[in-house]
Formats: sequence, structure tokens, C-alpha cells
Amino acid sequence: MRLLPAALALSLAALPAVAQDRPNTILVLDGSGSMWGQIDGVAKITIAQEVVSDLLETLPADQRLGLMAYGHRERGNCTDIEMLVEPGEDTRGAIASAVAGISPLGKTPTTDSIVAAAERLRYTEDSATVILVSDGVETCNPDPCAAARALEAAAIDFTAHVIGVDVANDPEAVAQMTCLAEETGGLFLSAANASELGEALTQVVQAEPEPVEAAVTFIAADETSAAVLDEPIQWTVTDAAGAVVFETQGNPAETTLPEGTYPVTAYRLVTEQEGTATLQIGDPGDETVRISFATPLPSATLDAPDTAPAGSVLSVGFAGPNDSGDNIAIGEVEGDLQRYAFYTYTDRGNPVQLQMPIEPGEYLLRYDWRDREVIATKPITVTPIEIGLEAPDSVPIGADITVTWTGPDAGLDNVQIGPVGEAGQSSYVYTERGNPVTLVAPGTPGQYELRYKFLDRTVVFTRPIEVTPLEVTLDFPQSVPAGSDFQVTWSGPDAAGDNVQIGPVGETRYSTYSYTDRGNPVTLTAPNEPGTYEVRYKFRDREVIATREITVSEVTGGLVAPETAVAGSTISVGWDGPDYDRDYISVAEVGSGTSYENYTYTSAGNPLQLLLPVEPGDYEIRYQLAQGNEVFQTVPITLTPFEVALEAPQTATAGAQVQVGWTGPDYDRDYISVAAVGAGTSYENYTYTRDGNPLSLTMPVEPGEYEIRYQTGQDNVVVARVPVTVEDTAIGLTAMTEAMVGETIPVEWTGPDYDRDYISVAEVGAGTSYENYVYTSEGSPAMLVMPAEPGDYEIRYQLAQDNEVKATIPITVLPLKVSLSAPAEAVAGSTVEVTWDGPGYDRDYVSVAEAGAGTAYENYTYTSEGTPLPLVMPVAPGNYEIRYQLSQDNTVVQRIPVTVTPVTAQLTAPQGLTLSDELIVGWDGPDYERDYIAIATPGESGYIAYSYTSDGNPASLRMPDAPGEYELRYVLAQDNEVIATLPVSIGE
Repeated sequence: MRLLPAALALSLAALPAVAQDRPNTILVLDGSGSMWGQIDGVAKITIAQEVVSDLLETLPADQRLGLMAYGHRERGNCTDIEMLVEPGEDTRGAIASAVAGISPLGKTPTTDSIVAAAERLRYTEDSATVILVSDGVETCNPDPCAAARALEAAAIDFTAHVIGVDVANDPEAVAQMTCLAEETGGLFLSAANASELGEALTQVVQAEPEPVEAAVTFIAADETSAAVLDEPIQWTVTDAAGAVVFETQGNPAETTLPEGTYPVTAYRLVTEQEGTATLQIGDPGDETVRISFATPLPSATLDAPDTAPAGSVLSVGFAGPNDSGDNIAIGEVEGDLQRYAFYTYTDRGNPVQLQMPIEPGEYLLRYDWRDREVIATKPITVTPIEIGLEAPDSVPIGADITVTWTGPDAGLDNVQIGPVGEAGQSSYVYTERGNPVTLVAPGTPGQYELRYKFLDRTVVFTRPIEVTPLEVTLDFPQSVPAGSDFQVTWSGPDAAGDNVQIGPVGETRYSTYSYTDRGNPVTLTAPNEPGTYEVRYKFRDREVIATREITVSEVTGGLVAPETAVAGSTISVGWDGPDYDRDYISVAEVGSGTSYENYTYTSAGNPLQLLLPVEPGDYEIRYQLAQGNEVFQTVPITLTPFEVALEAPQTATAGAQVQVGWTGPDYDRDYISVAAVGAGTSYENYTYTRDGNPLSLTMPVEPGEYEIRYQTGQDNVVVARVPVTVEDTAIGLTAMTEAMVGETIPVEWTGPDYDRDYISVAEVGAGTSYENYVYTSEGSPAMLVMPAEPGDYEIRYQLAQDNEVKATIPITVLPLKVSLSAPAEAVAGSTVEVTWDGPGYDRDYVSVAEAGAGTAYENYTYTSEGTPLPLVMPVAPGNYEIRYQLSQDNTVVQRIPVTVTPVTAQLTAPQGLTLSDELIVGWDGPDYERDYIAIATPGESGYIAYSYTSDGNPASLRMPDAPGEYELRYVLAQDNEVIATLPVSIGE
């Protein structure tokens, strides 16, 4: 069975290709010159003629056979293909006679011969078989495999059998012949002699099998999900002549069909869709025809005017699915509906704003569903608009050009100037910047054009403009000293980006420049190297439009400094030089290029003070120009070591302060440090030498081998060191092994008691962090508060330096035994009595809170008020809990539930009141402390007048200042909660 193209996607189980009963067959015989080659002394054409003659006598009587030959009439002609005998049942004698008359002569058009035979057999309409007998490679068609695939794809049932005569030693011929056979479902057989050729021909023309039947299942499915459609499908199956052989309604549907070719139609009743496929049966077995139906397209409508000006932005209303990817587009009326000029997605609003084309004409507005299917269209006429540019006919180079424009002014529309007929532009301005716009003329005289460019895509209007020459001059001294500043007076366009610069003659690089918009004249700095240079006027920093040469002359100078000095000291340096801005005197290693150790600007004076490096050795003092850091003058200097020494104890206690005596230069920010041996320039602690001699230095907290150092403030260089052993300090802790949560316990300690050392309690393994602490300065024992959570902890002695833990002892913090007793239900806002039993730590409290509110609460009372204690309930009814909370971290250690029920109140007042009446309000309510009766404007949170319920019942209120509609309120003191209202009308 073979799957053929269909109107809708068809999925069909694949089956091997098999010829129908007695298909028409054409024998294609190679008549090319190579057939004169011999096998065992006999020409291959002679062997083929004899074998074919013998074969004809053994064929079945109803075998329809024809004969075609190639290469037998002309030399070098790839079209030498001839149909010698048309296929028929009584063709044996004609074929034998024709074969006997073949005399090999020309080329080998194997592929074209097979194609010609297939077409003669009408392979696209009926079963067809070709038997090729050949002895060599294709010499005309470059790709036999591709041709075979094309035949197979277009055929109803096409098979090519290939017999290669004496080709076993020709890999290329074997490859081509094998491909021709395999691509069409045929056989490739190799024959080395007359006997094998006869066997091969007999094998490929043997009788075909009897007709077969197959059970066929027809399924209609959704194209997107592949799910079987749960709805009625009308199935119609016809034979090749168009007669209906099977018809039913259902999905799936089943039947049994004999071998043959069947057009299949599936009609989807619900959506009125039709799908088709072609079924071909050649083998027995179960087959499946699967036709997929596309999801029905949604509907949409478009609402827009019938016309719109070219280049305008049009509002287009729509009704449609508005799915992801949906868009409204405008495109051509005819041609590919997937092409568009402009579009915008529907998720950008309704109506959408759609750009119109600049070309007038007839267009279609489209609703593109998911950017795949056009589900609605509306014709629209894009009408012409006026486009034009008004400007001078000529302007000088670099001049500003005022251009008045007429056009659509769409986004990215711009006016520009550029070479006539070329794509480039030298200046442009977007039309959104205003009208007129200002362009800058090019720097080269000539003929140009002004352009209106639509959306920065299409030039829709041009007009010519001439750019005329303009005198550009540069005036400056003929010679200036190297590195000096000099002034250049200029004349030129002075366009944005115009600059004057100095650089090597004929090159593009420069040493300094200045923009012309900084004034006239401008100031440049001459190069440091004497020689001939050029000053340039560069238009818009793009092209040089004027140059003039300048001579840079040599400058002289000198340095006065001592031949030797102590390393790290500050010396006085006299200098003679140009003193250009930011020139400087430096000290550097010999041969270090332009890098240096220290420097001072020449602007600091003459002589000036220069700080020397701290490493002894040979250096040089330099005069360096600011421009390029170029070294202008040098003198040598030798730096001698300075005297340095340290006096300190050989041992010290961890964290203690020791006295260190020192001898050294005491330069600014020199310091004495203590550091691990081999730690480079880093250190643990330090003290500046300016703090005295001897000075106090704090030792590290970790015992070990260290060194005390003298380090210079310049580069932190270590210039002296002595070893010191830091020994651990004796520290002890004594405390109880168990304590209650939040309890304050005494901790006896012994230790160094350094400033801000402390005793802490912490989780085991918590590093240097802790729960609570007390400073050792408060004495021993230290009173330490236990954590709020039970568990295993440790008490520590921690040094203030780095919070180092120096000693620990374990302690177990036990849970508290706390109990609470209170009513299970209470009225909102009422006060209940709560009996409690617990530690009663300072500022512990009993609270009421929403269940699950963490440590937050509504109201509370300190346990210091005794037991039982009063606790005010919230004003909002609901489920709450009464808690015992520790003052430490507000930790909840006990809770019991309580239900808060609503509180009610009623108000009474006379009707028909006037402003002259007395406002007397009766009330019935909880009368909690500071509850009040108020009169207010409806909808406003404030009130006009009020009276506490404790002032009596009824309450007397002050009248409002004006007549109107008001309301009386009963307000709880807690949260000013209003629990009852009564409207009241007050007249004049």
C-alpha cells in the first residue's frame, strides 16, 4: 500500500510496494557501445539476445510485455531511446525479432530510459514494471537515485528491476543499479555469464501473487491534538472508476477491501469540513486510514473607514478571538495573503493603531489569527497625500539648511541630504522634531539632493540642492615649543563636531584637538617631539577640509636634586622646564619607562618637595611632561637605608596589650604591627608610630608564633621585625548545668577581663554568634539570661577582639511549666480575668491574639499585675487565643483558645428635631470604660460631638451647626469601633 497526496493530512500505516495482477511490463535493453564487451569470448549483446529469446518461450500466455532499447542508433546522443514493441499479450515474436536486430553503438541513458518506459506505462494511473538489462554506469543523467525517488513518489505502483551484466568489478555501476531498484521496491541482480543472466530474467518476470484482501479501519482525528473526533463522520470509499464500494457514518469505521486503489472521502458533519485520501491495498492484513481535520477557524470582524490617507495611522476596531499572535495587518488585495505592509498585535488595545502604506491604491485590512490564518478582511482605499520639501537652491559647505517639509510625519520619517542617486546621507533630522527642520550641509562642494524618507525605509520625495565652496582658514604661529599650548584662529563652517587638531603631516592620527564651538581662537597643545606637523580643520569630525604646516621646536630644562638621600624621606628638587599644566617631577627606577614611584606637580613650586621610595637602591629624578607622561629630563639619585629597630617581649598573652619600643624614621602613617609569620604586608593589629615610643600593641587572640613589625606608611613595606610567641590565657567558667527558659543565672568566671570581653549563651556550633550576653566588666558572677527556646546550649567566655570564643561549658535549657485559665467565650471588647502560673519574669505578659498571628497580639497585660489579671478582648468577633509570652523575643510559651462573640448596642432619639432642640440620646450597650455616644456625618470617620457612656444614660450631645442628615453612633473606646448607628434628621 502507498500513501498519496491528499487535500488534508493523511496518516496511513506503511506497507511494502507490491505489483498488481499481471501489470504491464517493459523490458529495457542496453544497446550502448559497451555491450560489445565479451564474457568468455562471447559479446554481451549476443548473450542478452539469446537469453531474451529463450525467456520469451517460458512466459505465461497473459503476460503483457513490451521492449525498449537505448544507445543502438547514434553515437554520443543521450536521447537515443526507442520504443521497439508496445506492451501487449501477443508480443513474443515481435520482441524476439527486435532484440535480434539491436547493434550496440552509443551512450548509456539508463535513467531517462526508465523514465520513458514508466511514462509509456502510465505509471501515475496504473501499476507498471520496468526490467532493465545493462552492463555499465549511467553516462547521461547525473543522479539516477533522485530520478528513482521521483518516480516512486508520483506512481500508483511502479517497480524497476535491474539486471547488471558483468558489473561485479564496477562499484559505481553496482551502486547506481542498486539504488534504482531499491528506491522503487524492485530487485537488483548481477549476472556474470549467460546462465546467470537467464536466471535473473526468469526471476524478475515470474508470475505475480493472487489478489489479496485487507481489513481497513477509517479514523478521523483532530489535527492539533491527534485525538479521535467524538462526532459523526460520513465515510465514502470508491474504486478507481468512481463507483462507491463502501459508505457509512461513524468514527472509527471498519470494512474489508480487495487489493486495489481507492479514493477515500471523510465528511465532518458538525463543521461541514471534508477530507480526502487515497488508499492502495497490495498485501493482506489490517490497515488504517487516518484523516486529520484542522480546528475550525474562529470568526472576526473589522471596523474601519473605507479610505485613509497614505502614510497615516488608522484606528481599526475589531471583534475576534484576540489570541496570542493575533494581529491586524494591511496588505495587497491580490497575491499572497501572508504578505503585509504593516501590522499591529490585537493585544495593544481596541481599536488598534495601524500604519498605512505610503503608496496610494487598493489594499486589504486583515485579521490574522495567531499570525497563521486570515479570518476576516475589509477592503480599504489608501488615498494620495502631498509630499514636498522647500529649501534654498544652494548653501555653503557645512551651513545649516532650513527645510520646510510636507508629508505624513509617520514614526521615523526623516528629512536628509545626501549624494544624488546614492543611498548614503551626510545629515538627517526626524520630522517629529518639528517643521521646519535644520540639516547640516556636507563638507565637500557639489550637487546633492534633499530627501523625504518614509519610516526611515523608503525615499518618497527628492529635490536637488547645490553645496558651494566656503573659505576655511587656520591662523597660528609658524613655530611653537614642544609640549606648549598655542592658539589657532580659524574660519570655517563651525558645524556640530567641527574641530581643529594637530598631528603628523599626511596622517589621520592627532596629538590634541579642540572643538570649534569652544570659541575662536581655540587652544591646542604641541606634540612633545620636535618636528614638522600640520594643523587641520576637521568638518563634523569626519573629513579634513583644510590643513597648514607648523614647526614644533625643542625645549630645554634641568633638575637640581641631591645625589643621595635616605629611603622614604622627602627631598627638595629644583627644576627648570616648560611648566606646562600638570607637568610633574617624579622619582622612578632606572629603565622603568614612563612609570614612577612617587611624584609632585611642578605647579607646587620651585623647588618642590618629593617623597622618595622606602626601598634603598639606585633611582632617577625626572621631569615628566603631562602630555603622554613623556620623560623630559633625568638626574640619578641613590637611596640609602634608614636605621630601624624594635624592642618587645618575646612572649605575650593572647589578646593582651604589650609595650613596644622602636627606632625608625617615623614617616607619616608609619606603624608598628603584629602579624603571622609569612603574612606579607597584612597584619592582625597595629598602632601608628606617632602614638608614642614605646607604644601599646594588642596581641592576636589565637596562640601561636607571630612577629612584631615596623611598617612604613608608604606601601606598607616591612623594614624591621622581631618574633613574639602568643600564649593562651587561663580562662574558667562555673555555672549550673540546667536552667529554665528565660531564667537569669549566675556565671562565675576567671579570665583576662579585656575591655568589652563578655560572657554569652549560644547554641552549640553557632560560631561567634550568641543568644544573650553580659560584659565581664559587670563583675563575677555575671548574671546571664537564658534563651527563650529550650534545648542544649553552651556558656562562653568571648574576647571582644574578633568575638573569639576562649572557653565553654554546656548547659541544658529546660521548658517552662506554664498554665493559663480563662473563659472559653467572651463578648467583644469585654475584660476577662486570666489566671496564670509561670515564671513571671520581668516584663512577661499575658496577651490575646488571632490564632496563627506569630508573636503579634491585640491586647496584653503584664504578669507583674498578679494572678488573676484583667485582659481586654478584641472588638472584632472571631476565634482567638490567650497566651503567656516571655518578654525575651516575645516568645509564646503557652496558649488557650477563646471565642470572641459580637457585642450589641441600641440607640434611641426623638424625631423631628431642630437646631434649637436639645439632643438627648438613649442607649443600651456594654458601657466599657471610655465608650461614647457620638453624632457624625454619614460616611465620615470623624464626629461632630460626643459624650462618654460613663456620663449617664441618656446622653446629652451638642447639636450640629447646620441642619441636615446625620447619624448617631455607639462607639467602643477600643479601636473606635462603631457597633450601632441611628439616622437622625435635624431641621432649621
